[in-house]
Amino acid sequence: MVKGRYHHGELRGALLDAAEALVRERGADGWSLREASARVGVSPSAAYHHFAARDALVRALSERVLARLGERMSRAAGTSGTEGDPYRRVVAAGRGYVTWALEDPAVARLVFGAGATGPDSVISPHPHDVVAAELDRLVGAGALAAASRPGAEFVVWAAVHGLAALLADGLVRLDGVPAVEREAERVIRAVLTGLAHEPTPSQEWPDARSNHTERLVRRQEAAGEQGAGRRVRPGDRPR
Repeated sequence: MVKGRYHHGELRGALLDAAEALVRERGADGWSLREASARVGVSPSAAYHHFAARDALVRALSERVLARLGERMSRAAGTSGTEGDPYRRVVAAGRGYVTWALEDPAVARLVFGAGATGPDSVISPHPHDVVAAELDRLVGAGALAAASRPGAEFVVWAAVHGLAALLADGLVRLDGVPAVEREAERVIRAVLTGLAHEPTPSQEWPDARSNHTERLVRRQEAAGEQGAGRRVRPGDRPR
């Protein structure tokens, strides 16, 4: 499509597509907004109507990719069923995360880098929220104690992301996708089993935070949901 035929939304989407392709070819930092513009056949000034700088394009791409990952994880959980195995949905979501990171390692590194998302980013469904919802489901099913629920998504994320990073960097090697999926399942089940048998802590666990959970807290506070005397924890689910 030539420059004059782009409509407003089409150019924005084309620039995101070009940036994603450049990330895969050159890595997270080996390209510019000017190169993305040239790839779709428009001038940099046309691109600036949508993205004021490369960082803005990276942010928009990260938001799109994370939402796509969230959809993948949610779909995997939703089609797995439970049928006597309450952990199956969480396992499926976590497997989706690990296999995605290995299928698309350059893009994965981009979206998990510092500054990839911002205070105003809107990502739905966010991978964090998918895991959190599945852990809430475990509590409702009696497979996870309510006392172990606060911050548990960060424990699961640490295990899943850690495995993905080790595999992507070649520090752990497995033969083929089935082996990756089985290893991911083992890691996730080990974490969930540990959480299920976690002793009641003598004091609250630390409040782990991420860009996403801090955004949730700010939005809750802006909407007046904090209430008189109510403390909003970074791991709380949005209402």
